[in-house]
Amino acid sequence: MRVCKFVVGSVIGLMFAALQAGGANAQTSDPPPQQDIKQDKKDIREDKKDLSKDRADRNADQKEIYQDRRDIKNDKKDIHQDNRDINNDKRDIHQDNKDIGHDKNDLSKDRADRSADQRDINHDKTDLSKDRADRNADQRDINHDKQDLKQDDQKYGTNSSEAKTDRKDLNKDRADRNADQRDINHHKTDLSKDRTDRNADQKGINSDKKDLTADRTDRNNDVKDLNSDRKDRNQDVRDLHTDQKDLNQDRKDRNKDQKDINNDKKDLKADRKDLKKDRRAAAAPAQRKH
Repeated sequence: MRVCKFVVGSVIGLMFAALQAGGANAQTSDPPPQQDIKQDKKDIREDKKDLSKDRADRNADQKEIYQDRRDIKNDKKDIHQDNRDINNDKRDIHQDNKDIGHDKNDLSKDRADRSADQRDINHDKTDLSKDRADRNADQRDINHDKQDLKQDDQKYGTNSSEAKTDRKDLNKDRADRNADQRDINHHKTDLSKDRTDRNADQKGINSDKKDLTADRTDRNNDVKDLNSDRKDRNQDVRDLHTDQKDLNQDRKDRNKDQKDINNDKKDLKADRKDLKKDRRAAAAPAQRKH
């Protein structure tokens, strides 16, 4: 009977010891509530820092997006203006080429007129030289007729047939001489007029050459402007593509930062929930003691 009681007491004692050991192990495995609260506060501070940093990154990306949009708008405006300049340069070059063509036609016509006037001058000189030769020959005939008339008057008398014939020859030669002089005067007038026309045509040629040179200079300058405007337009197109790439990248960065902000908010909310839970767990033993 005593042995049985001893055995029963030993078993009860072992069970009690086991319960105490289990309680002690449970207390040592769970962290104290104050330590959990401290860790939760630390996590909340870290979450707030991450949230603040992600918001700053998101705001910076948004500013870059606004700037990229302004750059794209300006680039499109520059491209539109460059295209207008290119079209204006093309029209100017087309007009310059038309002016050059007109100048060439005018120059060719003036040269043809100048050449025709020069031929007329040469013809007038030839005719004038021939008329002077005829006039000089007629003058010699007149002088010869005067001598013959004087001799016949002395030899046969003033009313002789020989004297009358000499007077007719003299009158005829004087008429020929006067006609030749009129031709000379007429050809001199023609020569002077043709020289005036030739000189006017030469002035026209010189003016056409100046106009042609000026129009070619304008055309070359317009070609340079066209090439420069095309370079500017191509550079603006490259800038536009670059700004569009930057805009797309900034949007991706902004969206990623927004996702990070959302995750930080979730983490902050979870940590605050854990903090409340740990505070209630820490407050529970104190209420049981009271």
